Amino acid sequence: MLEPKNRKYRKEFRGKMGGVATNNNSIAFGEYGLKSLENGWIKSREIEAARRAITGYMKRKGKVWIKIFPHKPYTQKSTNSKMIAGKGDVEGYVAVVRPGTMLFELSGVSRERAQEAMRLGAQKLSVKTKFVEKK
Repeated sequence: MLEPKNRKYRKEFRGKMGGVATNNNSIAFGEYGLKSLENGWIKSREIEAARRAITGYMKRKGKVWIKIFPHKPYTQKSTNSKMIAGKGDVEGYVAVVRPGTMLFELSGVSRERAQEAMRLGAQKLSVKTKFVEKK
C-alpha cells in the first residue's frame, strides 16, 4: 500500500472538502485519463486495487501514471471501546480528492483498450469518475 515515509504529526484533523480541483485537473503525461466527478477520500487500498485492475487488463503494455497519493492519515477506535482516551490509532492513509482531479493516466495502448482498463479501475474506487482523452 502507498503511505508516506515520515510525517511531522502522526494524526490529522478531518478537514473540509469543498470546491473543485485547481491543479492536477488535466492530462499531463499520458493520452487518456480517469477524472473524478465528486469529492471524497480514496483509501490507499482502493488506489492499489485500481492500479492492479488497470495494469492487469492491459497485460502490462503501455504506461500507467498514478496522479494521487494518500498523504492524510485516518484513525479508528476498536469496536467495543468506550468514548474515552482520545482518538483511535492510525488505521490507514487516504488521498483527498475534489471534482476534476486526475486520478490515473495511460498511454501506449488503443483507445478501446484504455477505456475498458479505466472502467475496470473505476469500479474499485469510491468516487464517480469519467474517462477523458487528451485534446
